[in-house]
Amino acid sequence: MSDSPGWASPGSSPSDPPPASGGDASGAASTGQPEGREGGHGSDRGGDHGDKVPTDKAPSPPAGPQQPTNWSAQQPPAAPHGWGAPPPPPGQPGWGHWNQPPTVKPGVIPLRPLGVGEILDGAVTTARTHWRTALGISLVVAVMIQIVSTVATGIWLRDNSGLQALENETNPTAEDFREAFSGTASALGVEMLAALVGTVLATAMLTIVVSRAVLGRPVTIQEAWRDSRPQLLRLLGLTLLIMLIVTGVIVLGVLPGIMLGAAGSAVVGGLLAILGGLAGTAIAAWLWVRYSLSAPALMLERQGVSAALRRSAKLVRGSWWRIFGIQILTALLVFLVGMVVQLPFTLLAPLIGGSGPEGLLSGGVAEVTWTYLVIVGIGAVLASTITLPISAGVTALLYMDQRIRREALDLELARAAGVPGYEQPSGGPAPGH
Repeated sequence: MSDSPGWASPGSSPSDPPPASGGDASGAASTGQPEGREGGHGSDRGGDHGDKVPTDKAPSPPAGPQQPTNWSAQQPPAAPHGWGAPPPPPGQPGWGHWNQPPTVKPGVIPLRPLGVGEILDGAVTTARTHWRTALGISLVVAVMIQIVSTVATGIWLRDNSGLQALENETNPTAEDFREAFSGTASALGVEMLAALVGTVLATAMLTIVVSRAVLGRPVTIQEAWRDSRPQLLRLLGLTLLIMLIVTGVIVLGVLPGIMLGAAGSAVVGGLLAILGGLAGTAIAAWLWVRYSLSAPALMLERQGVSAALRRSAKLVRGSWWRIFGIQILTALLVFLVGMVVQLPFTLLAPLIGGSGPEGLLSGGVAEVTWTYLVIVGIGAVLASTITLPISAGVTALLYMDQRIRREALDLELARAAGVPGYEQPSGGPAPGH
């Protein structure tokens, strides 16, 4: 790991197990205690009675630590450097629950395997602690997305005569449907493109913010942009590729049934389309979770697109259900928070910029005006400003949590944060390697 912004990973393979200790001769010296302290209780008692043992005939220290007298036979294992040595750092073999060292927390999360609540809390704490940067990034991105969406909606959907005609038509034809939804499809396409670009930009910059927040270091919007800019095109390509994979699997599941229905077997084709759609959706969900950690892997490890996909699959392996549950919980939380923030503006827009209370209660097609679009857009901007840091933060922290569990990333994070006792040893392998 390097201390540079974004802390690019030192490698994609899991860390090798730590080398076995060859003895504790150096450990006795490091504790600052005299040699033979562990087995020297007899000599201390002899000194109390005035007896002196010649130094040339004194027994040599035993090879391993001895159990003190009058102690129970069931004792915790000895520390690597003697009885008085400080406990080992997290991730190293040692005392376990006996004399367990305090958790290191230089930033928004403790450097150990995280629970669900700690991941969510870390994402919220990042947005709260670094609110100028996190909320500033999400606000700028949300405004950009909403400006494009509002203009596109105003151009194609303000004249909703096609939808109104379709609502009043008892037997609509295919031409009626085409005229009614042509503007909707055009506006939706532009909105999706704007949302895609904005989401990629926000994900890239907010991932850098989270990586700094974990180390307890501040980051500005300019620094986040500078560190994320080289990977933006790759992240855009990665996002498009995942969307194509997930959508393609669902289409392939439904396509045989559609083709069979078009050939004349409507009932069998419809049933096959339903079953194929369910199977395709299940496979698409599995692939979505499998590649859900590829974005932080690409950003923080400076990986390519294919390497990031392989990296995510490797980290998710064996933890699919846990990651799926956390991602679904996060999506539900983001949806509820966004709905609560946006609902007042959605209800207020028809009253101020639409057809008034009568149009709101009638349930018909709402009148779309520029005032209506601006009010709805303000609500959407506020909702996205709050929810974007949460969703991006949870994904980044999930990636770090998986690496802490599998590759002892907590040791490298502690070294990068400058935590005392985790310095890189000179002339030897790094802890955890």
